Amino acid sequence: MIVRIMGEGQIEISADDIAVLNELDTELEAAIDAGDEKAFRVKLHALLDKVRHVGKALPDDSLEPSELILPPADASIEEVREMLGDQGLIPG
Repeated sequence: MIVRIMGEGQIEISADDIAVLNELDTELEAAIDAGDEKAFRVKLHALLDKVRHVGKALPDDSLEPSELILPPADASIEEVREMLGDQGLIPG
């Protein structure tokens, strides 16, 4: 699966890592629903850090279609809320 972190580039992640990313996504959604800015920031960074850790960065000139688009680390709660679909940022 190809993931794009806005402002950073594309990362390829394996299907085996989706479950742990979904857990982090659920925690992020809970922080957004609660309007908890501090928890939101921690959970967003945890999700992005995990994607970077488990994934393999694609070359900058790669033009693979991204299956997921994730917000940048400095995104606001409102920006991320607008990006959430019915299944969160990471459908699974």
